[in-house]
Amino acid sequence: TLSTGLEKPRRFRTKGGLNEHLERHKSATGPTRPEGLSAYIAVTAAYWAFMLTDGALRMLVLLHFHTLGFTPVQLAYLFVLYEIAGMVTNLTAGWIAARFGLTSTLYAGLGLQVLALLALTQLDPNWAIGASVAFVMVVQGASGVAKDLAKMSSKSAVKILAPAQGDGLFRWVALLTGSKNAVKGLGFLLGTALLATFGFTTAVLGMAAVLFGILIAVLIAMPAGLPKGRKGAKFSEVLSKSANVNWLSLARVFLFGARDVWFVVGIPIYFYAALSDGTEAGNRAAFFVIGIFMALWIILYGAIQAAAPRLLRAKTRNEAQLINAARGWALAVVPAALTAAAWIATGPETWLTMVLVVGLLAFGALFAINSALHSYLILAFTKAERVTMDVGFYYMANAGGRLVGTVLSGLTYQVGGLTLMLATAALMVAVSAITSGQLSGDYNEAGTT
Repeated sequence: TLSTGLEKPRRFRTKGGLNEHLERHKSATGPTRPEGLSAYIAVTAAYWAFMLTDGALRMLVLLHFHTLGFTPVQLAYLFVLYEIAGMVTNLTAGWIAARFGLTSTLYAGLGLQVLALLALTQLDPNWAIGASVAFVMVVQGASGVAKDLAKMSSKSAVKILAPAQGDGLFRWVALLTGSKNAVKGLGFLLGTALLATFGFTTAVLGMAAVLFGILIAVLIAMPAGLPKGRKGAKFSEVLSKSANVNWLSLARVFLFGARDVWFVVGIPIYFYAALSDGTEAGNRAAFFVIGIFMALWIILYGAIQAAAPRLLRAKTRNEAQLINAARGWALAVVPAALTAAAWIATGPETWLTMVLVVGLLAFGALFAINSALHSYLILAFTKAERVTMDVGFYYMANAGGRLVGTVLSGLTYQVGGLTLMLATAALMVAVSAITSGQLSGDYNEAGTT
């Protein structure tokens, strides 16, 4: 399916001999498949492996420390450095990739995640709460650096490798992003299953071993097709001069803040309260149900992201029409309705739980289309020569939104329960829609409006 409609591949404009290499490769082997497809497949496979462990680790940490008695705010603290590290990493990794090449940042991300997993196994359950929180925050921070090195590398590679004609760029980035999120959803399920079956330490060690094997395989098998970097890249180039890139990045802050304000702490803890009777068997059953829901949400989200070009009829619509589609307000209706339901309920009731499940799945479907559009537009607004810098800046904003959402997830749930948490999500979606309304279809190839 990847080769459909890719008759005329992109002519690369990056420095470092990429065009010459691909032309020589084509003349030697014949044009049996699109230029860059081998590198795209390898990058996607590496990103899949990383996100499987990232999703599993998220659920392992959240549920393990909740059973140790951590409050919602303390649980949120565990992920704060993860998001702060993501902001710093994305801002600097774009320049690092431009200077040293995309494969270097991809390999560094995979390797650092292995080290973070190994470090987490050294946690001593006899430590005081404060020491445990500090240690896990640092390890999660390293994992955040690893995640955003891998993400920035993979997303930037699509701009370089994807075909320029038609909706090729939208299809390739939607497929990468959607499949990645589906794999991360499986990671949520894997994490809860491993925690319930093998315990925390054994589960984390197993993931580290598998990811290390995948890193070795990628190091050996990565084909040519990605730029090696350029020595003249300056760090000052990271800050974008494109109004569209800046507005889109700001919209991303509020969009992902609206997702994580309920996703990170509040909803998993609510489901735990509604499903577990406090016994060990009850905890295991609750873990599996929470893992299944979170996995299904992410898998649905990823599947709709991958299908977004078809759902939006991107092949027959121009860029200005796709920009208009990113300004929709429909997404804000769902958390607003869920806020009303939570306000009516008196606690973790069965009907409320069912409404939350259905409503959050609907939120995921609409959110996926908005997110896929954003992921496409950032690549459309930038140019190949500075793609890693613009993508890094954009994902710095993405990490900033997740940071705000993570802190608010624990804080709003502890202060005002589901009602305040969901109302905050609705407000953040509305702000994202207003910000997206500033995007302009009038920009040139250099990415400036």
